[in-house]
Amino acid sequence: MNSANGAAVVVGVDGSEPALRAVRLAAAEAARRHRPLRVVHGFIWPLLRVPVNPLAEGPPGAGLRGQAQELVAAAVDAAEAAVPGLRVTGEIIDGEAAAVLVGESPTATMIVLGDRGLGGFAALVIGSVAIQVAAYAECPVLVARGEEHAAGPVVVGVDGSALSRAAVEFAAEEAAVRGARLHAVHAYTHPVSGGPGDMQPLVYDEDQLRGEEERVLAESLTGLTERYPEVAVTRAAVHARPVVALTESSRDAQLLVVGSQGRGELRELLLGSVSHGVLHRAACPVAVVRSPV
Repeated sequence: MNSANGAAVVVGVDGSEPALRAVRLAAAEAARRHRPLRVVHGFIWPLLRVPVNPLAEGPPGAGLRGQAQELVAAAVDAAEAAVPGLRVTGEIIDGEAAAVLVGESPTATMIVLGDRGLGGFAALVIGSVAIQVAAYAECPVLVARGEEHAAGPVVVGVDGSALSRAAVEFAAEEAAVRGARLHAVHAYTHPVSGGPGDMQPLVYDEDQLRGEEERVLAESLTGLTERYPEVAVTRAAVHARPVVALTESSRDAQLLVVGSQGRGELRELLLGSVSHGVLHRAACPVAVVRSPV
């Protein structure tokens, strides 16, 4: 995460209601972290060679670019209303929405966006822009979903891999700035294979497996209390599919944090099956954290 030099929280807007929810979430996040908020709109029309400026005989501020300026101004107003005194700026950037937000990610503290936008089909649970940004952004991506249960914990999915350490660290930091409890969930269904090409054992001892998985969870949290002494940490190793376990844990959480990939997933996949699944099903906002290369 880019935390140096006052890096801003960036929120993507398109004039939709999910985007306005994202603006309010982003404003609260920026305030917690004492960061400025940057409102960004990806303006795709110039790429499609569509006239964007008002006609000569038209009123000032008309045309597609004028509409884009209005929606960015409305989003800035919404952020300032949500958190009075917050430093908020807005900008229109020519380009497709996902590409624009990914382009912002190297210098952002985090990217915040709604789960669906104006271009999404109503039947989709989560839009393609959110999926693309979560997969490619170089900073954590926070997707406004469900309800943020203010009294609930920050929940983090842990799978014992090196790739989940970044998610655990980010979740602990979030719990610290929110004054919340951190609840680490490790879900398992069977023993993992020993290596590439190895088959999963067909017969195994349940008690032994539970003990091994609880050890994996404990080791994943080693040193967390020392780094974040103000954060109360609880943990649960559960025999269930990870998406199911994390979705259930999200029902009373204020935030769910997952890594972009998990144990056993191909490194070529930029967004793993668990992170993809909880983005579609979680009952609270979801943060997807990319692991350092």
